[in-house]
Amino acid sequence: MKIYLNDPKESWIVDRIRQEWYENNPQIVTDNVEDCDVLWIVAPWQWRMIPQKYLESKKVVCTIHHIVPDKFNMQSVNEFLLRDMFVDAYHVPNKHTEHLVKQLTEKPVHVSSYWFNSKLWNPVDRQSCRSEIGIADDKFVIGSFQRDTEGSDLVSPKLEKGPDLFCDYVEKIANENTLVLLGGWRRQYVINRLQKAGINYKYVELAPIEDIKKMYATCDLYIVSSRHEGGPQALFEASAMRIPVISNPVGLAEEVLCKNCVFDITSETYLPTASDVENNFNKVKKYDIIRHKEEYLRIFEEVYNDS
Repeated sequence: MKIYLNDPKESWIVDRIRQEWYENNPQIVTDNVEDCDVLWIVAPWQWRMIPQKYLESKKVVCTIHHIVPDKFNMQSVNEFLLRDMFVDAYHVPNKHTEHLVKQLTEKPVHVSSYWFNSKLWNPVDRQSCRSEIGIADDKFVIGSFQRDTEGSDLVSPKLEKGPDLFCDYVEKIANENTLVLLGGWRRQYVINRLQKAGINYKYVELAPIEDIKKMYATCDLYIVSSRHEGGPQALFEASAMRIPVISNPVGLAEEVLCKNCVFDITSETYLPTASDVENNFNKVKKYDIIRHKEEYLRIFEEVYNDS
């Protein structure tokens, strides 16, 4: 069985998913869609770039990372249903997305969490990373490395990512030693809120992956404030690096994090203990791609062998 993943070439998370799958499964992957047995549409927004003859002749698995109900309009439904004509089975990363996808299709829907790459995401020295990035030892660093502003106007908050909830939470717990460390891009909404609240911040735009690792290492707390998510990857990355992380009950948070670290951040505040951090570190180990890839292989084999 040979598997081909469509290639978005967007320098974003799906490109990393594709790269890690190819690196960890060299014996079963192909860069030529014509040679594959299973066509994995890992970037579903680019499905139209795949020649129809391959969509019709191959077994097709399509990943739906997440659905934002407020943005899933009739045009989105029609696009889903058109693509559904060529899909044999779906992969989703969590039960929330499974529930929504099952309302749109009668095709099989397989649930399997994302993985993380333990060769990349592992604990590193906090003090040396702070020194390299230029953050004083006495600062309480709160991290957020995902975009939060709509690209249409670079002003409106991307509400599914919860930047308003993030800022509300930071404003509740901030003091003179607080520093918010921002990564990613389109961070205008959060930056404007932090400036108005007089909270210190440092923004590293579109840092390379090795620098993002160092940014995680500087954090005393990482906050996932999203309303809708597939993962996010930060749950795995922060946990694997032994960084305190809290999350709204969204995406994979309840599966990956210990109970203490998942709560409604609009009504509670909590700083994970050393025990919480260790529990998260131990829980996330089973999602290491070296182990977790076997679950994906079972899905592809099932779809491939289904006549």
